[in-house]
Amino acid sequence: MGFLVIVALDTRKVPGAILIGILAVTGIGIALGLTTPSGVFAPPPSLAPTFLALDIPGALDLGLVTIVFTFLLLDLFDTTGSLIGVCQRAGLLDENGKMPRLKRALVADAGATMVGAALGTSTTTSYIESLAGIRAGGRTGLTAVVVAGLFILALFFAPLAGSIPPFATAAAIFFVACVMCQAMADIDWTDLTDFVPAVVTALAMPLTFSISTGIGLGFIAYVAIKVLSGRYKDASPAMIVLAGIFVIKFAVA
Repeated sequence: MGFLVIVALDTRKVPGAILIGILAVTGIGIALGLTTPSGVFAPPPSLAPTFLALDIPGALDLGLVTIVFTFLLLDLFDTTGSLIGVCQRAGLLDENGKMPRLKRALVADAGATMVGAALGTSTTTSYIESLAGIRAGGRTGLTAVVVAGLFILALFFAPLAGSIPPFATAAAIFFVACVMCQAMADIDWTDLTDFVPAVVTALAMPLTFSISTGIGLGFIAYVAIKVLSGRYKDASPAMIVLAGIFVIKFAVA
């Protein structure tokens, strides 16, 4: 129901369609007793138990090299995939399909990841759900600043925010996924060696619950199909190297 409400409101160009849909489903859930608010206000918990609680000697152990390398690939390709996907829908890519100032975005994401780890929180990174803000009209950094400010306020209203049930937010995520499917129209569906790797990537992401795994399988499929079909020149050296790295990653993991 929430999904249908969001689609209907978005079709009518209603501002905040996704937020209205989430709140509407939450209200219905509360009325039907499917979810119960545990409160409204609560002070944020102390960071003292986790702040700078770092095991530096343990992190430098040679046995963790494989794990660190795996996390590097996961974070890099999760972030890159999310950024390019969101920017593509926002119309922020250049004529060659590349993202301007990608390096700055990755530096910001890496900085947030390190600060989050130092604070003891879960990984702080970019999320594909950011497309909800793009769909609502966000195009500049001011959107991110406003969202960050609202998240800070949410720290003090955690019980209220926690009363939003998963089935309410799931509708928004499903809607975002449908919107992102529009990008598949740009695939060359007349070339089997191009659209098969794209389909592999699109299907692998939800099946493996990992953006980076989907991208990795897509890279491997693309290079393998190009080479086996005799069109190895279409696969750039960078693509071949990345495919090889993912083969090693999957083999080791």
